Amino acid sequence: MSTTPLRPPLSPIARRVRAYFAPVDRNSSIPAIFDPALDAGFPLDAPPAPWLDVGWIENFRRSPGTEVLPVRAGAKGTTASQFRARLEARVEFDFLDWGKLQMALAGGSEHFNVLDPDPNAPRTPSGAKGIPAVALQPGSTATEIIVGSGAVAAFAPGDVIVVDLDYVNQTGYVGAAIAGAFVRNPADVSGDVDFIRRASFNLGKVASTTATSLLLVQPLLGGTPPVNAKVQKVIAFVDREAGSFFQEWSALFILPAESGGRVCFHYPFLQPAASARETSFTVAGPLESFALHAAFTARPLGDPIDAERVLCYRTFYPPPAAPLY
Repeated sequence: MSTTPLRPPLSPIARRVRAYFAPVDRNSSIPAIFDPALDAGFPLDAPPAPWLDVGWIENFRRSPGTEVLPVRAGAKGTTASQFRARLEARVEFDFLDWGKLQMALAGGSEHFNVLDPDPNAPRTPSGAKGIPAVALQPGSTATEIIVGSGAVAAFAPGDVIVVDLDYVNQTGYVGAAIAGAFVRNPADVSGDVDFIRRASFNLGKVASTTATSLLLVQPLLGGTPPVNAKVQKVIAFVDREAGSFFQEWSALFILPAESGGRVCFHYPFLQPAASARETSFTVAGPLESFALHAAFTARPLGDPIDAERVLCYRTFYPPPAAPLY
């Protein structure tokens, strides 16, 4: 009978992959950084800012596309060395949840808020003109929107709201804290005073109201609203096939292993690589669940540790009792 101890398994077995996204500062091109040293205890259910929890995902698949090419030398053209060319990496998966962020990330282009409409407004495929916005009062925060005693009656628990600036001929990226769209020319958006609020990610859901304020279920996605911001109700979300705007986000995917430890994949820059489409799963016939399929292409980051250009970082935190190799 052998007395050799069994080798403990080192396979990271996980039920699903958890996904987190953080906005890239589009004006400075600065991504969110997951530091494998400082963020070793990254809390899955309470991610630190600026990371936003977008829930569990399925069918997570990474497709490295960087070519490794030989440098040949000698009469017989043997491989003398190698180099990497055409840096490329792609990642795709299915969002199981349909929320503002999941739809925007999977859709890839501008993602619009459908405003509570003015019933007399002309019909448009992205949603009619909204009921005029309500100005915020001083002191509003990411979780409390102060509108005053007269205006608060227009809102109720359960309402989705967007809080952002009027459009007054701004050009460039627009949207509080998170770029929702890029305006090249004011004429392109017909001077729509609500355009920024249509494209903004600064949304929240009303949990309750006070005599003067709206208290939110979660903090606004874009954080504390800017001075002079206004609020409107949102009744739905809409995205479009095509368009010229590309979303760009930093992403973090975590496999929490059943045996302890975890594997993390950090993409500093991800842009959509496909248009919006859905996948379906049979729940219990004839019921089917519909997921948002998302595909992204990675852009490289110049790693400050040695200036190498990198598309993705993979980190493995071994279980405490596991052998090293």
